[in-house]
Amino acid sequence: MPIFRLTKEIIFPPPELAEPEGILAIGGDLRPERLLAAYRQGIFPWYSEGEPLLWWFTDPRLVIDPAEFHIPSRLARYRRNAGVEVRFDTAFEQVIQNCAGIRTEAGEETWILPEMIEAYIEMHRLGYAHSAESWLNGELVGGLYGLSLDRVFFGESMFSRVSKGSQFALAGLVEFLAGRGCKLIDCQMTTKHLQRFGAKEIAGALFLGALERWIKKIDPQQWNYNE
Repeated sequence: MPIFRLTKEIIFPPPELAEPEGILAIGGDLRPERLLAAYRQGIFPWYSEGEPLLWWFTDPRLVIDPAEFHIPSRLARYRRNAGVEVRFDTAFEQVIQNCAGIRTEAGEETWILPEMIEAYIEMHRLGYAHSAESWLNGELVGGLYGLSLDRVFFGESMFSRVSKGSQFALAGLVEFLAGRGCKLIDCQMTTKHLQRFGAKEIAGALFLGALERWIKKIDPQQWNYNE
């Protein structure tokens, strides 16, 4: 089946038409309007340097139900004594830069290219992209970022500069989102690491049904809460 080529119009093919590995479409741009249209349908951009802009819909989909989130007992004990403070939206640009940098420092490829960074910083400025940050002694030591639409959070990437730095941020984020009525956290790709916290795979059709149920409006959100 040929991959769909996008035009200037903000239109995506049905997510169900994605290739088995997840590729749905090619081309387009990273304008806020297109990103919002994509995420509302569970579609996300993911490509490496030298590749064209690729859009994905993975099936099955790894998700976290905030009500079923589980913190491993060792992490819970460590979290109580580590002295790490979790904050939100106080250093978004630092978080996304670290998510990209920690991979390039390790000699790995990253999909968080300069144009992706610029696009998500703009989404943050508009009130759609948000960060959860782990701070220790005034230093940013871990975090993650993603997009929040109504009662769904779409996780993008995380990083750690100290042991469990990103896990502290994840735990704080889920508690925060649960308090705001979030019903679903999209993890995109399946990892055993996230499954330790209660993430589970669901069929793509169920995922799309959940998005239709829990995304009724697309309004900017202000995250001014800090623990």
